[in-house]
Amino acid sequence: MTRTVEQPNPAKEQEGCPDCEGKLVSDTERGELVCQSCGLVVDESAIDRGAEWRSFSEQERDNKSRVGAPVSQRIHDMGMTTAIGYGDRDANGRIIDSEKRRRLSRMRTWQERIRTRNANERNLKCALTEIDRMSSALGIPDSVRETAAVIYRKALAKDLIRGRSIEGIATGSLYAACRMSDIPRSLEEVESVSRVERREIGRAYRYIANELDLQLEPTDPGQYLPRFCSKLDVSHEVQAQAREILSHTTSRGLHSGKSPSGYAAASIYAAAVLADAHLTQKEVADVAQVTDVTIRNHYREQMEAVS
Repeated sequence: MTRTVEQPNPAKEQEGCPDCEGKLVSDTERGELVCQSCGLVVDESAIDRGAEWRSFSEQERDNKSRVGAPVSQRIHDMGMTTAIGYGDRDANGRIIDSEKRRRLSRMRTWQERIRTRNANERNLKCALTEIDRMSSALGIPDSVRETAAVIYRKALAKDLIRGRSIEGIATGSLYAACRMSDIPRSLEEVESVSRVERREIGRAYRYIANELDLQLEPTDPGQYLPRFCSKLDVSHEVQAQAREILSHTTSRGLHSGKSPSGYAAASIYAAAVLADAHLTQKEVADVAQVTDVTIRNHYREQMEAVS
């Protein structure tokens, strides 16, 4: 038996079926509200106001949501803004006349001016753009970019930028974020994509770390091994041998005061020598962005320690 009644309100749903007072259940596939006891269809053609996609985690639900871009620290206004497009057609596909295009152009200009109303916002916009550019070049994930943006915002709030370059503090923030997130990127790699010199990057990084009390741990050379071994296309045997050399030498404190990337690269070369793999010092040095002399010196020290 099927009978259609007016759409029930929440109070009516709580009362139950109008015939037997049984429990009402929703059939989302058919869009019906049905009595679980007698099968009476209380409502049909109901509108499903939920999402048409499925999600199995909170992160997946946020990624699939289409209610606007999420708030992000990587954008100077946190993404809470309005974007005026550059198209010449309206929502119905009709061409916009010249007068309206001029008005839209004027609105677009003022929109950009409003987004950066003072010097701090212009500073922040420039710095976050620079962080995004360097992160893309280094292949750094979005989570680390967010961390770098938060560090820069804190530095700006404490007026640590005064007397220093925006690029220097932005690069130092990115390097600090990599250290905090255990993403192995050496100063040499960061310098290769930055617009400032290594000395300024190191100075800015140390200044930020001290003033913001970041509590950063020393970099583990072993974090560089997987990436360097992948670039050099060495065997698993060489990679395992290099990790063993690193473990033995770092436990004795031989890596103290040395470049982590150079020390890790030297262990790969030492492992390649022990495994009779064809690998030159120049190839390893180029991947780690250090000199051949650095590889040679660390290699000799490591070989003496493991022999």
